[in-house]
Formats: sequence, C-alpha cells, structure tokens
Amino acid sequence: MKPFLASLLLIAAPAAAQTASAPTTVAQVVAPAPAAAAAWDPAGPYITKGQDEPGYRSWYLAAPWRAAQVKTFNDYLASAGVSGIVPTWQLLRTATAWQECGQQPFEVPPSAEWPHMVETLRYVRDHVIPAVGPVEPVSVYRNPELNKCAGGAPESAHKLASAIDMVPLKPIDRVTLMRTLCGIHSEYGAPYNAGLGFYAYLRFHVDSTKYRRWNMDPAVAAECPALVHPEDVASVGQPLPASAPAVAAPTAVAQPAAVTPRGPERGQQHP
Repeated sequence: MKPFLASLLLIAAPAAAQTASAPTTVAQVVAPAPAAAAAWDPAGPYITKGQDEPGYRSWYLAAPWRAAQVKTFNDYLASAGVSGIVPTWQLLRTATAWQECGQQPFEVPPSAEWPHMVETLRYVRDHVIPAVGPVEPVSVYRNPELNKCAGGAPESAHKLASAIDMVPLKPIDRVTLMRTLCGIHSEYGAPYNAGLGFYAYLRFHVDSTKYRRWNMDPAVAAECPALVHPEDVASVGQPLPASAPAVAAPTAVAQPAAVTPRGPERGQQHP
C-alpha cells in the first residue's frame, strides 16, 4: 500500500507545481463588467417633471376634490370593462406643452366625453396591445384652450377625450411599429371607427372618432397609404416636417433619447 501511495504523490506533485507556478492575474480573477445598455424609456422624452408618477401624486393631493373625481372616472372605466388596460392615472395626462401653456399636467375629462375614451380603449385592448405589447399614454384629454396652445388641430379628437397618444413599452423600431399598426388598422380599424396617426420617433395616436390614418412615412406609404379625406383635414395632424429625423432601419431599435419634450406638439399640428 505504501509504494502505491508514494506513486500517487509523485504523480500529483508535478501538477501541483504547475498550478503554483502559474501566477494569477487580476484580470483572471475580476472579469471586466460589460458595458451597460441604455435604458429603454420611450416615454421619457415626452414626459416632463410634474407629469410623471410623482407629479401625479402631487397633483392628486393638491386639491381635496380630485380624489372623488378620479375615483368616479375610474369606476366608470371599470363598469365599461376597460379598466386596467393602462394605468388610470396615465389617462389623465394632458399635453406635453402643459407648462408653457399654463395648464394642469393632469385633468379628468368632462363626464360627457367618457364614452369616447371607452371606445378607444377597446381598440387599444383588442388590437394595439396584442400586436405591439404594452403601451404608455403620454397625452390624452386636452381642453379647448390647451389644445389650441399646444398646436392641436381645430377639431382634434383630444378635445373629445377620444384620442390617446402613446408609445410602445416593448423595444421596437419605427418602421416595424408603423407596419404592424397599419396592418391591424387596415384589417380591424373600420368597425371601431379608429383613427391612427404617427409622429416623430415612436409616438403614435389612436382615437375612435373616424376611420382614417395620416403621417405615413415614405418607408411604409406604399403598403400603408394615408386615408384622409378633405373633410377630415381639420381633425388630423399635418404631415411631418421635411427636417424630421431619418427613419430607423427595420432591424434596428431606435431609442428616442434625442427627442425634445415639445417636439410632437410644437411645429406640427396635432390631432
């Protein structure tokens, strides 16, 4: 037995010596951390301080009557079967330009307009979210004064609480977003009277006022042309300016980090 153990020790000794002779460097122990990817925050460029969630809490608590008003609105959405599609508080966002227009960051629409929002939310629930994933509203109801100041179209669906401007929360590029939403709009939009519009980067508009669509980029216009009749012009946004940023390639995910908060509502008419 002893000769056998001695043989094992002789075999193991060179291996141990080789291990000991190889110096361990810091690089071998601590691998370099991978570069942090930029956070996907498509709503960030459109939401100014005060219109975010902390801003909503401040707005909600600033007037005691707002609690009852918000609850009544939320209860109505629940009774219509459209609560929880997006957070209720996001449906109270007014316009990106609320500060410069001297308006509130949030506002409960007049109750007479609530049925319009229900119809729009049904289309968002039934077809938009299944196609592109979760969305975040960035502008919904705008009272007439705010709509005018923000550059809204004269007969904007936002004044009727029918329109919701939103961004996709799942990474997607602009061309793919357009093709996807145009495809479902062509197939399912008419029964919902759904309007579909696009603005710079990833912001898009859905309403339930009339079946139409506008602001198609040249990259998708051939397969998804605009559908706006002359009598509809006063209710939709004007074409994107010629200086709008180039459309991202379909295989790239464009992060709209360079968007200025006023971009979608200033310099172009907004539906």
